[in-house]
Amino acid sequence: MKKNPLLNLGVIALSLLGSSAFGQTGTLNISTDSKTTISKHIYGQFAEHLGHGIYGGFWVDKNLPVKKQDRIRLDIVDALKKIKIPNLRWPGGCFADEYHWRDGIGPAAQRPRMVNTNWGGITEDNSFGTHEFLQLCDLLGCEPYVAGNVGSGTVDEMSKWIEYLNSNSSSTVVQLRAKNGHPAPYKVTFWGVGNESWGCGGNMTPEYYSDLFKRYAAFAKDYPGAKLKKIASGPNSDDYRWTEVCMKNIPNWLMSGLSLHYYTIPTGNWGKKGSATAFDEKEYFGTMVNCLKMEELVTKHSAIMDKYDPEKKVALVVDEWGVWTDPEPGTNPGFLYQQNSLRDALIAGTTLNIFNNHSDRVRMAALAQTINVLQALILTDKEKMILTPTYHIFDMYKVHQDAKYLPVKLNAPDYEVDGKKIEAVNASASQDATGKVHISLVNLDPHNTITITTSLNDVKWQTVSGQVLTSANLTDVNTFKDANKIHLSAFNGAKKDGDKLVVALPAKSVVTLELK
Repeated sequence: MKKNPLLNLGVIALSLLGSSAFGQTGTLNISTDSKTTISKHIYGQFAEHLGHGIYGGFWVDKNLPVKKQDRIRLDIVDALKKIKIPNLRWPGGCFADEYHWRDGIGPAAQRPRMVNTNWGGITEDNSFGTHEFLQLCDLLGCEPYVAGNVGSGTVDEMSKWIEYLNSNSSSTVVQLRAKNGHPAPYKVTFWGVGNESWGCGGNMTPEYYSDLFKRYAAFAKDYPGAKLKKIASGPNSDDYRWTEVCMKNIPNWLMSGLSLHYYTIPTGNWGKKGSATAFDEKEYFGTMVNCLKMEELVTKHSAIMDKYDPEKKVALVVDEWGVWTDPEPGTNPGFLYQQNSLRDALIAGTTLNIFNNHSDRVRMAALAQTINVLQALILTDKEKMILTPTYHIFDMYKVHQDAKYLPVKLNAPDYEVDGKKIEAVNASASQDATGKVHISLVNLDPHNTITITTSLNDVKWQTVSGQVLTSANLTDVNTFKDANKIHLSAFNGAKKDGDKLVVALPAKSVVTLELK
């Protein structure tokens, strides 16, 4: 079993008590001695020009009978504001390296059409461009994260885009922004310098890309009130050499973050990934094994970064993560539309626990993707809209945003299938500015309730409350006919017993507790 490092001071001891009547046994210790903050930006989202993520998702037909501002769908905005999304990454993804920003400004009727060669060969009218995206971010109350075009673009193109958005000068490009309706600078600070430059972003070597990054970064200028956070295109999954070369060749002061992309493929086979809704326990187990690989990836990439950046100035930015299954039958395979089950909620909770527990280095992330694509938070069908189980996880976990990280040490029971084992429980914890402690627990075992008895020596608390997400079956989903089949419920399985906390963690569930 994996053991996480534990600071010696201020320990909250949680004992997973068990017997044949109560389940299995283990321990979870949480330290209150920490100077690390769980950045809210770990809870970021990703919206690419892909399928119905933008068009038919955020940006809808003007005649669709839903509440809108311009063509931005406001019930979606309200749902995302509720979970406090901190940032939104756009326009891609692979699309970013074929997107030319000047095509998406000015009068909509005069914008050139383009073919999205990466995703379905669909013709787009560019009606959703830079101003529309930033209007969306303003409505959401989140920070924009723009991915610049390195693959098919130029240094001048990216430099001028930054000037267009951030400069308060009287240059021609700034005057163009004012002509297009926004005299004041937008002050966009998060900038991705290319996307997946090892693949769809140009099939580059790390040596070539790291030199190219330095060239682009040199001309990505800071303007008043908008100091750029430049994020380099980092490794694919376990390509540790890419991280090594970039960290060695790019000065720490020149980049704020290095991206990492990793998707949970249920079967482990990109050619046949597996169904989003039809899977047995063996495939579920394999999916969770692949999900838990994120712990290994973050740990090993962080260790390489530590060699060149011991002060942790450069963030590891996991700006594409989530489960990727085969598209739903009958849908356009290039649109990557998939349903979202209880299994996906367990993946989301587990992954966010991993990020929280590595928040010294992981300070930004983005779920792929927000609406109608991959592990989406929201699915739509014309005027209909449903919240997925994954959405509810982000709703539960928002309490960790910008809270003090509390290090955990876990010794959990095993969940075993066909002689293979994984830890049944994972967890993370934080303490907010008011002193409330929040503990998030995921039970991956689909059969057994695990009873947790908690001794809290260093935290003064009187009451415990919580929320739980679970359902009868791992394959359960929310549909347009049954939108609330999987939903958050008040958790009544935790109680104060003297100076101890006793929790009955249901099978296949995610629980977040609040102690105050």
